[in-house]
Amino acid sequence: MTHTTFFVGIDVAKAKFDVALLNAEGKYRSKVFPNTPPGYLQLLEWLTRHDALEAHLCMETTGIYGRALAHFLAQQQLFISVVNPAQIHAFGRTELNRAKTDKADARLIARYCQMHRPALWVPPAEEIATLQALVQRLEDLLGLQAMENNRLEAAAGPARESVAAVLQFIQQQIEMVRLQIHIHIDQHPDLKSQKELLSSIPGIGGNTAATLLAFLSPLERFHTVKQVVAYAGLNPRIRQSGQWAGKSPIAKTGNVLLRKALYLPAVVAKRHNPVIAAFCDRLLARGKRPMQVVIAAMRRLLHLAFGVLKSGQPFNPNFGVA
Repeated sequence: MTHTTFFVGIDVAKAKFDVALLNAEGKYRSKVFPNTPPGYLQLLEWLTRHDALEAHLCMETTGIYGRALAHFLAQQQLFISVVNPAQIHAFGRTELNRAKTDKADARLIARYCQMHRPALWVPPAEEIATLQALVQRLEDLLGLQAMENNRLEAAAGPARESVAAVLQFIQQQIEMVRLQIHIHIDQHPDLKSQKELLSSIPGIGGNTAATLLAFLSPLERFHTVKQVVAYAGLNPRIRQSGQWAGKSPIAKTGNVLLRKALYLPAVVAKRHNPVIAAFCDRLLARGKRPMQVVIAAMRRLLHLAFGVLKSGQPFNPNFGVA
C-alpha cells in the first residue's frame, strides 16, 4: 500500500452510512450517503472531489449491511480494511470516548485507521461468497418461518389457511436452499473436505459446518483461536474494579450468525462430545450457571473447529484436536 495522508472511517447502518475523511492536519470532512449502489457511486465522486482516492478506508464488519459496500470499494481498487467492531470499541475506550453518534463513530474509525493501519481486506473467493449468500438466505427463511408460526397460533378461519399456505411455501424454499448449499459444497473439493473435517466433531452437523465454512473463510486471516472467538463475539467482556468483579457476559460484537449456529450444537455436544462433556462437567462442579456453561461449550466447539481446519486432521477425542 502506498503512503497516504488521508484516512476514512465508515460507519454503516441499514439505510445509510456515515463517512469521515481525516486529513494530515487532523481536520475532518463528514458526509452521509444512502446505503445503496447509487450511494456507493456518490461516495466515489466525493472521494475524487477531495483527492482522496488513495486514502486508507476502514469500516467495521457489520454483516449484510456493509458487505456490498466493501465489495464495491475493493472492486474500485481502493484501500479498504474491514475490522472487528470489538477492536474499534476497545480503541474508543482508550480515548475515553463518550460521544455515541454515527458521525462520531465514523470519526473514531478514521482515527483507529490512522493509528493502527489495519491490513487491507481481501474479498472472499467466489465459492465462499456464494456460500455466504446461501447461508444468509437460509437464515432469512428460518426467521420468516418463525414469524409465520407465531401468527399461526393466533389465526383462525381463512386467515389461518393463508398462514398455513405461506408456511408450506417457506418450508419448500428452506429445503431447496439447504439442497443448494449441499450441492455447492460438494462441487468444490476444498469445501467438501473441510466440511468432512468439521462434521467429525460430535455436535457439528451439516448446517453448522456450512455456516462455519461460510464465515470463517479464509482461515489464514486468523493467527490464533482467540481471534476466531472474538470474531464470533464469544469472547468474555470482563467487568472488574478493585476487589469487585461483576458477571462477564460475552462481547456480542462479532458475527451473529456464527453465534446462532453454535448454540444448539453446543447443547448437543454437552452430552455427546466426550471432550466438551468433560469440560462442561468441570464447569458445573465449579458452580458455573447453565447458560455460562453453554456459552463456554460454544467457545470450545469453535476451538475444535479451528483446530481441525488448521491441522487438516479429523477430531480425535483422545487429544481434543488431532
